[in-house]
Amino acid sequence: MSSGDVRDRESLEHEDIAGLNFVRRQCPYVFRRHFRQGLRSHVMEVLTPEGLEAERSGIVAGGFRRFPDAQPLKMLRIFRSRFSNSSQALEEIRRLRIVERYLPPDLLARSEEFLVTYWNEDGDHLLLCGLQEYVSGEILDPWSLPVSFPEAVKGPLARHAARFTAGVKQMVLEGGYIPDLAGIGNLFATPEGRIKLVDINNISRIREGDGICLDDRGYPACDKSIEALARIEQHLCGAGPRVTDEPPYNEVFRAERMREVRKIEKRFYEGLKRQAGKMPQMRKDA
Repeated sequence: MSSGDVRDRESLEHEDIAGLNFVRRQCPYVFRRHFRQGLRSHVMEVLTPEGLEAERSGIVAGGFRRFPDAQPLKMLRIFRSRFSNSSQALEEIRRLRIVERYLPPDLLARSEEFLVTYWNEDGDHLLLCGLQEYVSGEILDPWSLPVSFPEAVKGPLARHAARFTAGVKQMVLEGGYIPDLAGIGNLFATPEGRIKLVDINNISRIREGDGICLDDRGYPACDKSIEALARIEQHLCGAGPRVTDEPPYNEVFRAERMREVRKIEKRFYEGLKRQAGKMPQMRKDA
């Protein structure tokens, strides 16, 4: 295993996970870095050796060799957050449970979080991890809507999109929180026409008043997520353009506020570009 704190590493490989003090030495699984690595967590596929071997060597059937993708059993997330005590870590887990309170379980990638004692050369540390449901399907990018979906998917997708937007709007109006819907890859459309929120660990508290909320990276996550939610409701649920005149959209869609959000967003991406010039580029997630 490479030296250094795993939370600071750009990416991890199987050997890094297998060498962690809280992983069994005879672990029967293979860990592979997922293509979506994030600023807030490492994302690893949990695979069987048999599935990975079939992907690499292929399977012969009917005289043809095919190479099926190894489907993860789970997604392992290792959070980069640092905690001074267990209360801070439990508060982070509590925030993860907020989304489960408002969204039906079939519309999100369920996750089981756990705290472990992580040892490295600097001593022992509290480390938050999660085993999350693997979701197959296509990325649903709110900023690319409208797009064409197969006829068999359109009806179910519209119904589930209506359930999804209703749950998130309730979370905003009653709970004062919103999940990150703005990042590309945070939402999936399954082959059955179901919307799945996979980025459940980035939940923002909505500030009262006219101030624009920024997340811990300086991104206007609340405004952009509400804007993304409006696009989903308009293009997938058939809502008219005047839906933005209603709560929770009406404040966010004020022209002056949107101009200010665009300026903040521009500064954020300029900062990422400067950072990318100093270190290998990473994807924004979750």
